[in-house]
Amino acid sequence: MINNMMFLLFLFSTTVISHRVDDSDITLKEDFELGKHLKLINKPPIKSIHTEFGYIVDCVDIKKQPAFDHPLLKNHKLQTRPSFYSKIEDRGVNISSTKTNFVLNKVNCPKGFVPIRRTTKEDLKRTKSFLNYNILATATTHKAEVFLKYITGDNYYGIMGTTSVYNPRCSIAQASSSNIYVRNGEGGTFNQILIGWHVFPHVYGDDRTYAFAAWTSDGFVRTGCYNLQCRGFVQIHSQYHIGAVVSKTSVYGGDMVEMPISIVQDERSKNWWITINGKAVGYYPQALFNNLKTANQVGWGGATIAVGAPSPQMGSGSFPDRNFEHACYFKNIGYQNETNSAYYGPDQYAAHIYHDAPECFGVDYYGKQKSPFGYSLQFGGPGGRCGGYF
Repeated sequence: MINNMMFLLFLFSTTVISHRVDDSDITLKEDFELGKHLKLINKPPIKSIHTEFGYIVDCVDIKKQPAFDHPLLKNHKLQTRPSFYSKIEDRGVNISSTKTNFVLNKVNCPKGFVPIRRTTKEDLKRTKSFLNYNILATATTHKAEVFLKYITGDNYYGIMGTTSVYNPRCSIAQASSSNIYVRNGEGGTFNQILIGWHVFPHVYGDDRTYAFAAWTSDGFVRTGCYNLQCRGFVQIHSQYHIGAVVSKTSVYGGDMVEMPISIVQDERSKNWWITINGKAVGYYPQALFNNLKTANQVGWGGATIAVGAPSPQMGSGSFPDRNFEHACYFKNIGYQNETNSAYYGPDQYAAHIYHDAPECFGVDYYGKQKSPFGYSLQFGGPGGRCGGYF
């Protein structure tokens, strides 16, 4: 579980904190360097879209997107669709009649172009200012998850699940997420990919819920980031993109909004594809990783971060209670232990349960339940002063 904490701390230390930054914090030379950096990461768009949420999305040539500036991807052959694409479409979205449809903010880019959220100079200024603060010394992280792990022998090639989506209350000093992941290795050989939803004011400058993806290939020593904040993720879909707002969220005891997600290795290319709501959004090329030809651990659950503050809510803010209209959940979870195979629900004897602050957060795995939940679990809690902190 040390790697879990490393991951959260790393992401916190490499992302943007949205407090006010005066121009006096940045010298003229530094301002010039920031401008040069922006030209490198913001590719010339054919079209720019001003979203209702205040940020700009650029439509960039799919073959000239930031990922291909990565040294390991100079000779990468673009994969425009996964070999298992038809299976994604056939699976569809399993949402019961009592649930509202999942709505991810989308844009419309022309054919041959993909949506990339624009990075601004203010983003970079906030990042620089943030690095002047001793954040890591006071960061508190917690997790509540169900995971499967092979010590030796078999491996995993995919993971899927449908999570209920919430908007947990988070201040500027807090973050809360629901995610699935695939990983392999330890220490410097620790490789990982995650996707899900989170509320992270430090990154986005607001307390909305966003769909996100993240990765590392060396235990977060030099690689890894959220979304497209560093080179690596290859965006394919022309409308749906990671880092987009989830415009509707669940209501405790009322309508549930569900987000079907998966991470699947393509049998032919060995790239790791992510899907959201049945849409193949893009992939992480196999060339990025030194120890993720297969995964030896997969998991479903939630996490929180707090800096100099009590831990925020996780999920709906409620503990698991077997009522799927209360605590946050994953339903219809599954894994692949052979390439291009069917998904299997985890046996209860094989599923590991982990939560490090039981007074604040809980997690329960229920195994196979009646339709429409299938293999399912609940996690979450109210947060607060956990584990003796604060």
